[in-house]
Amino acid sequence: MNELTVGDGVFLGIIQGLTEFLPVSSSAHLAIAQKWLGLKPDSTPILLFDMATHVGTLVALWLVFAGPIHRFLRRLKGECRADWPAGKRYAWRIAALAVAATIPTGVIGLLFKKMFEAAFNRPVEIGIELIITGALLAIAASWAQNRGRWRDFRWWHAGLVGVAQAVAILPGISRSGATISVAALCGLRRQWAAQFSFLIAFPAILGATTIMLKDTLDLPRDQLAATPWGAIAAGTVASLVVGILALVVLLRVIRRAKLHYFSWYCYLAGIYVLVLALF
Repeated sequence: MNELTVGDGVFLGIIQGLTEFLPVSSSAHLAIAQKWLGLKPDSTPILLFDMATHVGTLVALWLVFAGPIHRFLRRLKGECRADWPAGKRYAWRIAALAVAATIPTGVIGLLFKKMFEAAFNRPVEIGIELIITGALLAIAASWAQNRGRWRDFRWWHAGLVGVAQAVAILPGISRSGATISVAALCGLRRQWAAQFSFLIAFPAILGATTIMLKDTLDLPRDQLAATPWGAIAAGTVASLVVGILALVVLLRVIRRAKLHYFSWYCYLAGIYVLVLALF
């Protein structure tokens, strides 16, 4: 197996930042790229790299949504006032729906952690899952009504979105693609479905990063000492910068209702992975 270089770090960081938010599955692309570079997915440098680049994309998400997050938190604070109309505490309802979506993600992720990890070494499954992601994007584009309001978005709808986010731990299922599509199919307007997807992405990415950090701290000190920190730092910066750009592009695509265009890419990528794996 090859060692992680600075060039590898930048290359993988760009892939992570570009595909973490675009509906094409970052984990699938990273698994394929790491194999192409001759890197071992469960090696200490790659585990540390994955953790660091997740932090990079989390910071990118925070920076892009800093304004809306500030307004949302300010609204939450305002709704705590006694004189606020009881029937108009929409921010708290959205926050509660986000919690409802996060619970199944966490439970399923922890219960099936080993199964999800093993899936990264099964290229045939990755190819099939990419095709499933493409089909889900196409179905949502055709069937979603795009006129539902927050008050029509039920608790079980949020639960379904949370399950979709959990299933997206599989390397070929896109987290953003699955959650936005399921929320839209549940009746939520596409732009609000995207906002809800990004809202529940914070605890999901933070939780995954925390688990990675715990696994990393359990590693022997000699392995940590031999880690190529320069390559990891370069990849983290790349994931942050490219992640911001990818988010800006994705938001524009969603506003124009063109998210299903990514389905064709997922089909082609899935077929490509299957051909490589089977032949």
